[in-house]
Amino acid sequence: MSRPQAVPTVQVSNHRVIVTEWRFAPGAETGWHRHGHDYVVVPQTDGLLLLLESRDGERRAPLVAGQSYYRDAGVEHNVVNDTDHEVVFIETEIR
Repeated sequence: MSRPQAVPTVQVSNHRVIVTEWRFAPGAETGWHRHGHDYVVVPQTDGLLLLLESRDGERRAPLVAGQSYYRDAGVEHNVVNDTDHEVVFIETEIR
């Protein structure tokens, strides 16, 4: 099944951090990727993400606007917007 691609916009990239705004149309995905850095996500909208993780299988994660979360480097997954509206979050990777 082919999905639209989420749209990343890098806002800051320097020797300390990479800050990226991610916009997901309904059903959009990031594609499989592995995080090379620890990171913090700050949701800008409410929504439900489908996280397809290699180790844990499929799970859903609710996003609440303004409620941040942290993940360690090494996470490998494909993130899919599992809602009928656009989902937006800011991801800050710590170099």
